[in-house]
Amino acid sequence: MALVIPSRLWEYSIAAFLIILAPGPSVLFTIARAIAWGRATALFTVLGNVLGMYTMSVFVSFGLGPILAKSHLIFTLVQWGGGLYLIYLGYSAIKDSPSDAEDMRTILGVKPSPLKTIRQGFAVGSLNPKGVVFFAAIVPQFVDRPRGSITMQMLIMATIFAAIALISDGSWGVLAGTIREWFAHDIKRLIRMRIGGGVVMALLGALTIGQSLLSR
Repeated sequence: MALVIPSRLWEYSIAAFLIILAPGPSVLFTIARAIAWGRATALFTVLGNVLGMYTMSVFVSFGLGPILAKSHLIFTLVQWGGGLYLIYLGYSAIKDSPSDAEDMRTILGVKPSPLKTIRQGFAVGSLNPKGVVFFAAIVPQFVDRPRGSITMQMLIMATIFAAIALISDGSWGVLAGTIREWFAHDIKRLIRMRIGGGVVMALLGALTIGQSLLSR
């Protein structure tokens, strides 16, 4: 498979950074682990999470890439479906922010081993709806169709996404582990963080639909 670099890589990287930075299931899981068990557990969680997301993105690239290359209709439907679902995820994050924040403060049980932590992070990352929608609906917008090899372009963007996620989520984990008492003792801070993530996801969903309308 020939190496084909997407032409809008910088724009894609900014979009990837915004969706990764928005506190979704993976970030919340990492912060909860940091609050409960400290920085090391949070970083092992991030490692598993990123491996899970990357594995999922590879499957999406090989499964969806050839289809998108052949059908503009499916490409448009994917954009709309993904955009609407991101809006829904954003709305749900805002609506459920109090219960989500409380869940982050109340992890119970025995501290897991590093290997178990990585496995649990992998499960969360591979099943993260935000990640699935991003790779299925957002990534294709930055594919340069005339250059060909859509699958390769999506794989390159998936690798960039994984690298950004490793740095960003790792930073969340270190920060939350360092100031775990500050996070744990004021639930309003966690609620505001969750609401902010919901707003970002909803806006990105709206922009996805807008981009689809403008490209018609």
